[in-house]
Amino acid sequence: MLNGWFRPAIVLALALAVHGLAAPASRAQPWPTHPVRLVLPFGPGSGADTGARLIVDKLQQKWGQPIVIDGKPGGDGLLSLGTVVSAKDDHTLFFGPSSIFVVQRYVHENMAFDPEVDLAPIAGVAKVQIAIAVPASLGISTLAEFVALARAKPGQTSYAVAPGFSEFVFDGFVKENGLAIAKVPYRDITKSPIDLAENRIQLSMQSYAAMRSYAQTGKIKFIAINDRVRSPIAPEIPSVVEAGFPSLLASPVLGLLGPREMPLELRRRIAADVVAAFDDKTIGERLALTGQPAAPMELDAYTAALAEQYAQVARIAAVLGIARKK
Repeated sequence: MLNGWFRPAIVLALALAVHGLAAPASRAQPWPTHPVRLVLPFGPGSGADTGARLIVDKLQQKWGQPIVIDGKPGGDGLLSLGTVVSAKDDHTLFFGPSSIFVVQRYVHENMAFDPEVDLAPIAGVAKVQIAIAVPASLGISTLAEFVALARAKPGQTSYAVAPGFSEFVFDGFVKENGLAIAKVPYRDITKSPIDLAENRIQLSMQSYAAMRSYAQTGKIKFIAINDRVRSPIAPEIPSVVEAGFPSLLASPVLGLLGPREMPLELRRRIAADVVAAFDDKTIGERLALTGQPAAPMELDAYTAALAEQYAQVARIAAVLGIARKK
């Protein structure tokens, strides 16, 4: 029989052992505990909106909570980004393309937050396919031919580009190559293919999806995809790397960001769920129809992709002589 003093010691030791075994499980806090809000920088019908809706059903089934899609267009994306930063809530997430936030610190003064610091990457979903097109009547078929034309006729060609990241990339390309090409500003860049088709401007670089229907009429011609390799949704178009102009890389990633306070372990859990949603092949197929080839990325890969784009923007800013704003 055990001594009276020894029995309590054994009970205490067993209690501590059980507690120690249970501790790791108790650290994994339940999430989500209430509806999740996806804040988008665009309204209904946009590529980001379509992408969000394609994965929402799968995530709601997994998480057991409703997901609210909250489109907040305006302010060059700052309204949507600021909503997530100010919420300080791991149930309020940003969903949109990286082109919305990677250049903000170079174009806006007195921002209340820094996207690179105050928002934490979670997961990638798709690429936003950017492409370069020219009027079919221009009679050229390659980027090299366009550069040769611009050099042969300085000041006689013009271009329009999507604002933000794409604009930074193409402006840097023009400066580095010493090209004299006029930039034509558009309040709505999706209207530029109309002028491109009539040869009123000679080049446009923007979303492939926004120009695809004009190319199908034969009025404009795609000469490059702004990626390292050809796109699965337009394999007939050469990539800018293949064409010999890697400085024109511009492949924004559609994905999820959370507030900087969001625990790493939680971000990894969400990212794994997002990637697992793509086991349903119809999601990728439907994304492709919107001009956004599926590119599901877990946290580390998405973080690396964003870091590369932030570094690219910093290099281009140096070429253009643009300082990071305060």
